[in-house]
Amino acid sequence: MTGGFRWHPEARLIDGRGRVQGPVRQALRMIAERPSALAVASALASPGVFRIGLGLPPPEPAGADPAFETLTSGSTGTPRRIRRTHASWTASFAVNAGLFGIGPGTRVAVLGRLVQSLSLYGALEGMHLGAEVHLLDDLRPDRQRREMAARRIEVLYASPAQLAQMVVPQRDNGPDCPALRLILIGGAKLEPPLRAALARMAPSAMLREFYGAAETSFVTLAGPDDPPGSVGRPYPGVELQVSGTQASPGRIEVRSPYLFDGYAGEAAGAGAAEWRDGWLSVGEMGWIDGSCLFLAGRAGRMVTIAGHNVFPEEVEAVLLAQPGVEQAAVLPRPDAARGLVLVAVLQGDPGHEPAILAATRAALGPLKAPRALIWRDRWPLLASGKTDLAALAAGLA
Repeated sequence: MTGGFRWHPEARLIDGRGRVQGPVRQALRMIAERPSALAVASALASPGVFRIGLGLPPPEPAGADPAFETLTSGSTGTPRRIRRTHASWTASFAVNAGLFGIGPGTRVAVLGRLVQSLSLYGALEGMHLGAEVHLLDDLRPDRQRREMAARRIEVLYASPAQLAQMVVPQRDNGPDCPALRLILIGGAKLEPPLRAALARMAPSAMLREFYGAAETSFVTLAGPDDPPGSVGRPYPGVELQVSGTQASPGRIEVRSPYLFDGYAGEAAGAGAAEWRDGWLSVGEMGWIDGSCLFLAGRAGRMVTIAGHNVFPEEVEAVLLAQPGVEQAAVLPRPDAARGLVLVAVLQGDPGHEPAILAATRAALGPLKAPRALIWRDRWPLLASGKTDLAALAAGLA
């Protein structure tokens, strides 16, 4: 067997209350998510197939190489069970050790639940490379921020939704994190207002956004020198092929050593990732300009309005850049004249509504601009930290 996870001799594992978790001997196939430090220790002790998170059928037997299961985000439907080898992650552990200087003594923090791929990845990578790993998933966002400052965290793995909870205006009076030198961001694009808030919280931190999926792991990595709006350049070892242009986005296909093996359990269903001649697509559409990748959106969310293809993600990006908008989701609704129109569900300050409507119409034109804004005090989130689009759509219905 090759490429298994390891507990590095210099690694330390610490929970939200500051308690140190040592190695465990018992190898488990099904591991309870909480307490999270014990879950990570159990995963590192499991040479065979395992999954963190109960309530689903046991993980399926693997082949010769060590394997594990995790879940997709489920933002557009029921989460799928992902099966991948340990080696598909440990290959990028070695890359990140060189890119970001993660190794013995580095203080790493993870904000999200371990059923989320990003959080599990960050915890296992840190332990594998000998870092001091802090699991803060059971703390409130304001407590997470205080603990990061007090523990002098250097590297943070988080999604934009998790970061936003720490720096929204009514909470943006917590301690600064001067020791934080790197924030690795996955799950969604980082919008300018959140980027500015993070610069105030952690003025020394480099922000590195990566685009990927549970099925692909790393695809691209964006840094400060990449064009605004892009998701960066291919991550080391990744090959991309995209046939589209900005005017007519095409299917994004990936080939790399970091890809998943397949789905576990029942049939994957509509919207699942597809293989073609050794290349994998998760249904994202986009184009390449120079060496940078730009995303249009998911093919499964694309709608046709008055004969034109529209990606809701484009509209959401414009909305999230407007003052007064903290969260945004764009959904199609039936319309007698056009077949479909778009409405925007928002969280934030409704007092900005006239300016938001004017700005979106100016930026997008009447075809793509939302016909109505619907405000919500509470925002449904999935375990991954992404918006629960199905819950918002059910609320509209």
